[in-house]
Amino acid sequence: MSRLSRTLPISLVSLFVFLVVFSHAEEAVQGVTYDGRSLIINGKRELLFSGSIHYPRSPPEMWPDILSKAKSGGLNVIQTYVFWNIHEPVQDQFNFEGNYDLVKFIKMIGEQGMYATLRVGPFIEAEWNYGGFPYWLREVSNITFRTDNPPFKYHMKRFTKAIIKKMKDEKLFAPQGGPIILSQIENEYNNIQLAFEERGTKYVQWAGTMAVGLETGVPWVMCKQKDAPDPVINTCNGRNCGDTFTGPNRPNKPALWTENWTAQYRVFGDPPSQRAAEDLAFSVARFFSKNGTLANYYMYYGGTNFGRTASSFVTTRYYDEAPLDEYGLHREPKWGHLRDLHSALRLCKKALLWGTSSAQKLGEELEAQVYEKPGTSICAAFLCNNNSRIPATATFRGAKYYLPPHSISILPDCKTAVYNTQTIVSQHSARNYHKSEVANKNLQWEMSQEEIPIINDVPIKSRSPLELMTTTKDTTDYLWYTTSIELSQFDLPFRRDTAPVLTVANLGHAMIAFVNGEYVGSGHGSNVEKSFVFQKPITLKTGINQISLLGMTVGFPDSGVYMERRLAGVHTVSILGLNTGTLDLSMNVWGHQVGLNGEKLHVFTQGGSHRVQWTKAKGEGPALTWYKAYFDAPEGDEPVAIKLATMAKGMAWVNGKSIGRYWVSFLSPLGKPSQSTYHIPRAFLKPSDNLLVLLEETGGNPDGIEILTVDRDTICSYITEYHPTKCEVMEERKRCDTHRHGDVKPMAHLQCPNDKVIVNVDFASLGDSYGACGNYNLGTCTSPNSKKVVETGNDCVLIVIEQYCLGRSSCAVPIEPETFDKEGDSCPNITKTLAIQVKCGHEKN
Repeated sequence: MSRLSRTLPISLVSLFVFLVVFSHAEEAVQGVTYDGRSLIINGKRELLFSGSIHYPRSPPEMWPDILSKAKSGGLNVIQTYVFWNIHEPVQDQFNFEGNYDLVKFIKMIGEQGMYATLRVGPFIEAEWNYGGFPYWLREVSNITFRTDNPPFKYHMKRFTKAIIKKMKDEKLFAPQGGPIILSQIENEYNNIQLAFEERGTKYVQWAGTMAVGLETGVPWVMCKQKDAPDPVINTCNGRNCGDTFTGPNRPNKPALWTENWTAQYRVFGDPPSQRAAEDLAFSVARFFSKNGTLANYYMYYGGTNFGRTASSFVTTRYYDEAPLDEYGLHREPKWGHLRDLHSALRLCKKALLWGTSSAQKLGEELEAQVYEKPGTSICAAFLCNNNSRIPATATFRGAKYYLPPHSISILPDCKTAVYNTQTIVSQHSARNYHKSEVANKNLQWEMSQEEIPIINDVPIKSRSPLELMTTTKDTTDYLWYTTSIELSQFDLPFRRDTAPVLTVANLGHAMIAFVNGEYVGSGHGSNVEKSFVFQKPITLKTGINQISLLGMTVGFPDSGVYMERRLAGVHTVSILGLNTGTLDLSMNVWGHQVGLNGEKLHVFTQGGSHRVQWTKAKGEGPALTWYKAYFDAPEGDEPVAIKLATMAKGMAWVNGKSIGRYWVSFLSPLGKPSQSTYHIPRAFLKPSDNLLVLLEETGGNPDGIEILTVDRDTICSYITEYHPTKCEVMEERKRCDTHRHGDVKPMAHLQCPNDKVIVNVDFASLGDSYGACGNYNLGTCTSPNSKKVVETGNDCVLIVIEQYCLGRSSCAVPIEPETFDKEGDSCPNITKTLAIQVKCGHEKN
């Protein structure tokens, strides 16, 4: 017995021993481990609902609101990539400032009480320029990306170690008390591994071993990597990992889903991309019913590809169909339907994490996945109708359950269905753009035309056209190619009905052509086929003719084998239709200039704009023209956008900050631009005199440009009389006052954003209306008093909060035919749908 025990009472000795043991126990469970069921964080199993939010795709001023909305949507994990090319744009020169402040972003996640997943990569893809690789990596001697190549492995390890050290120094890993619970090395390497054969296999093993050796105290993952080396966890990416994932490659690893695509990123020329909230919810419920314990939405908030950060042909707007749209606004019903799903799954937590699973067939294409803990009342069930068209009624443990097509009902107690993936009870919303009176009031445009260079003016000469990426070194989208030819009158066509044709074989991505300083035309490839052939008739003269071609990239590639060998720019040039035949200019001696004069002068900044001459812009202007105007910040505090529908292709800056590439002339198969409105973060604006500069490449009319404010103040509800009630879905369902109001009815719930109130009822129908929020239509039948009931309210309208819709921030309207139609049922023999659309706003005195 120690001296201490002889001098202290027994009770105090016992307490001291307990505290010592307890403290050692606490130390023992610090950090993150795993088994075949789940991650174990600081000694506790967790159900993890995660969402991808990328810090460079929004300014830091937006981060708190975005993270807060993610948390209120039921997330407890935020996933982000680490972007090598923004952090080390020049070798050994690091940048973690502004919206590149990774440490600040991770700390902010922790302050919200959420965990973080750090996808170090350092190859990330992510529809990000060069997949996250800095350009200088391409010029390392004898390098081959992403294989068993010593130069590549050296730089990959050096950067990975630098990031991990930075995280450790800031105490951001879970064992240090920080929020990071997972890290990722590499990214979807299986997609290219076979091309490298044995070197690919060696690389995977090396990458995993290298990462684990950095001793972060949290597990490492590799997504879509079946041969991930122990102890690295292989994870799933895709839309339906509950069905497509073959599972972890070891029984002691949990099933994790690192990318559940909430829609699809878009490229210029694409039609809109959509994924229904119902399908997304089904996929998540399916995964958790099949032993999954972490699912990540890619993206939960997409944001904006500012500047030149987007990869080849990817639009400036990124994953706008996510639960939070580009402006950080709730995209309903996706945000609300998933929030309700997370609440329902949390009710199943004990059964999912500690229960034993079993499967039961309930009928044709009907099944039940059940989790029970023997000897207890802990039980949860997932009832699934796999038929995509036909509803069904399933019998489970003596009770009947209605299952819509392609749906899963969640029963947290194996008795009560609290949620169905196909049945949305959360509200809907529509996005509105409003022309700002303040910002557009004095929008006066001036123009300055870019000088078209000739061969004698440019600094770089070569026998043939140079490759674009290698020459520009990712410092600009633009490279001038110039040459000259001398022609006699006998070279030119004699006939008036013919003309010479300039033909340029281009490796991508786009090009505009000038002959003798006159604009000839433009051409471009696509995301699928980046190379193209430009052919336009031209006017030539006797004597010296100057040919100036502006080659362009629209982002560097972000995926595939041998990225370091990709090519772009002018390849061969010829003139057809001369009297002397086809003239091949490919070896004619070419001059080159990297970038535009306006870029070098920084005319998009306040100081640089004074370095060129400006004149008043009048209507549609010529190709390759700079435009500038000043505007005051729009009224209110809603998000801001700029509509560029009358422009063609180029780039836009606000107060010197690039808001990205625009390309409204590249139409989708629907005959519409893939993106015509572009986000201007409020953080970029001053109260007045904001400098707006556009570089228009092929010609547009700035008079049609509008500064807009953005809201989702149009909110809706669309429910049937067979929908479950909101009370049944949410955890607080016991609060429903069923004694006062009798049986709880399905209800339309409406909640205005940002402390606004309902100022108008735009549409209301109990019948067979159809459409989407913002565009509802009456069907063949509707109850006569629908709108009146919603507007005025009455004793039966509200179950719990008992308040009217108009002038209120929220309201609830039950489906009660007798309330809407005093004369009886005006729409017999149909399943009735209650559709309501209201407008939110600030209440006026």
